[in-house]
Parts: sequence; C-alpha cells; structure tokens
Amino acid sequence: MRPIDVAPELDERRDMTVEDIARLANRCRQVLLEMIYRAGSGHVGSSLSCIDLLSALRFDQMRWAAGRSRTGSDVFVLSKGHAVPAWYAALIVAGDLSPEWIGRLRRIDSPLQGHPDRTRCELVDVSTGALGQGLSVAIGRAVAKRLKGEDSHVYCLVGDGECQEGQVWEALMHAGARGLPGVTLLVDHNGSQNDGPVEHVLPSGSLPAKLQAFGWQVQEIDGHEHHAIRAALGAARRSPRPTALIAHTRKGHLGGDRVVLGGSHSGVLTREEFHAATDYLDAVAVEAAS
Repeated sequence: MRPIDVAPELDERRDMTVEDIARLANRCRQVLLEMIYRAGSGHVGSSLSCIDLLSALRFDQMRWAAGRSRTGSDVFVLSKGHAVPAWYAALIVAGDLSPEWIGRLRRIDSPLQGHPDRTRCELVDVSTGALGQGLSVAIGRAVAKRLKGEDSHVYCLVGDGECQEGQVWEALMHAGARGLPGVTLLVDHNGSQNDGPVEHVLPSGSLPAKLQAFGWQVQEIDGHEHHAIRAALGAARRSPRPTALIAHTRKGHLGGDRVVLGGSHSGVLTREEFHAATDYLDAVAVEAAS
C-alpha cells in the first residue's frame, strides 16, 4: 500500500481554514482512490464528485462525536450510498477510523461495505442503498431532535439523478410545508447518472425553482470551491427554514481539469490510471505545502 499521510496535525479544537479543508480533501481523494483500487471495484466518479462537500462537513461544519455515544452530535445521511468511499475516506483522514481499514473496502467481513451499513460501522448514522429514501430519514431525525429540544443539525446528501425518485419529492414537500429547521439537503449535481447524462435520462427542469416553490431556502454553489461551500453551509445552519444547497460538481474530479475514468459513474481503476491520479494529487499536495 502507498504510504498515505492521513492528518496528524488535525486539531479539532481550532478553527479550520479554507486551505486546511482543501488540503484534507486532497488527502481524502488519495485515500478513497487507494480503497477502490485495492477493492477492485467501486464508484470512483460518484465518490470524487462529492468529496469536497463531505470534507467541509466532517472537518469544519459538523458537530461530530466519534464512537457509540452520538448524543448531541449532528447527523449525516449519505442517501447516494454508493459514494460511501468518500465518507470512509473522510473518517480515516480525521482519525475516526484506522488507516488499516483502507484495504478492507467491500470485503465480506468488513464494516466498510459498498453501501453504508450502521449495523456494521458505528460511524454510519443511517444505512442507505436504495436511492430516494435518505431524505425522508433525515427529516425524521430532524423532527425528533426538535421534539427533544436538541440544537444539533441533520445533513443529507443526494445525487441529482436520485432526485428522479418520487419519495424525494414527498420528503421535500413535507419539510417545506412544515418549515422544518435544522435540516440541510446537499444535492451533488454532477449532471450524470448510471445510465448517462441526467438531462437525457429524465430532466429535472429548474431544480432551484422547484425547491423554492416547495418552501425551501435554496443556494447554488460550486461544489468544489471551498470558500463557497463553507459560506453556504454556515448560512444553512443558521436558517429558520429547511435549506437545499445545489452543488455543481464533476464526476471523477481531482482538481483543475483533471478527472478519473473520464468522469464515469463507476469502474475499475487500471494500474496506470491509479498511479497517474495519485501522482497528480501528490504534486498538488507538494505545491500547496510550498
């Protein structure tokens, strides 16, 4: 296994800078690529498209408590569960999971399954896999926290292709009609799904206008630009209404114009593709440190 510097200097007692988050996101890319390459399967493109969002959540925005006692912690629901290597990578880089687990992705006896499984991994808040269900669970968790008088927040990440599911819209209507605070929806709007471009499979039309019509506060951001992500997440946490962040992203995004596997949904990394991607990320890390 390639030696990967996880995050020995991560100090959650101090505020993260945008540069810190970008550097940690780069490490997460290295870790998830290593995990998927060693597993011989996985959703590379989908994981990389959302890693900047998840890095901002785990390292900067979420009130997070690792371990079995999650009382008072924020909740994260990865509704597009096939992108879970991105979440595992963030947990490994943060020190919540041991780097030894990098080689255990998708193993039959591993807690790091190909979709989040809370019965196997205590750092997974909600088991997901069947697309379209995560937002309903997130809203239920937000309602429960409100009834208990807790001020913690619930975050849910969905894909833009996933928004074709009818249950997503039922959940959106319910939270909007109730004016439910304490829940933030992140839409990983990478424009692509398993069967091809979203606009060719089943266009969603004007997604911002539809969510606003349902009573949600909506922001559109560049899902790879950390200043924008941080500002949007901060505003969403303070909002008295449910908030949706439509994050425009690229599948397989490594940084700049670089993508893995041509930005495809999933696929097996060849040795050449893996080393070209990790060499690029190593160079980015060196440049950021200079």
